[in-house]
Amino acid sequence: MINTYSIRRAPVSGFTLIELMVVVAIVSIIVAIAVPTYQNQIRHSRRTDAKTALLDAQVREEKYLSLANTYSATPANIGYTGSFPQNVGSGYYQIYVCMGTATTTTAASASCTAASAAATGTSFVVAAIAIAGTSQAKDSSCQYYAVDNTGTQFSSDNVAGTSGNNTTSTCWQ
Repeated sequence: MINTYSIRRAPVSGFTLIELMVVVAIVSIIVAIAVPTYQNQIRHSRRTDAKTALLDAQVREEKYLSLANTYSATPANIGYTGSFPQNVGSGYYQIYVCMGTATTTTAASASCTAASAAATGTSFVVAAIAIAGTSQAKDSSCQYYAVDNTGTQFSSDNVAGTSGNNTTSTCWQ
């Protein structure tokens, strides 16, 4: 006799729990590697904002020197509004302008971490410092950038400037 009521099973489809756990583990490993690398690349790209702002301020100072025969720490004199420090780089860095009267006032020797008290001078240092509390402050090797009236570029891993390790060859590349 032929069984006309045979039970047919539908084909099984889908993932097992083990397969799903393996996929989740692989994705977790990829994310754990990719996210910090991505954040470091973003921080590295923001360094360009700081360097560009410093070089722009340096050019403004040189232009003012050609007109007034002195450098200026007054923002309005060099084309800025408000007061120093000025936020630059989408709010990740602040620039400061410090005046000097000696030729020994250089980016590598004079830390510029506060707005200059002197309004004018015969030399200057312009510095960019990563703003605390932003993700850029985690860029541990390039916390402080500076350029002076001779074009000397300097960088440090410390927001206090010259008290940190000299990272100029890494940060100004």
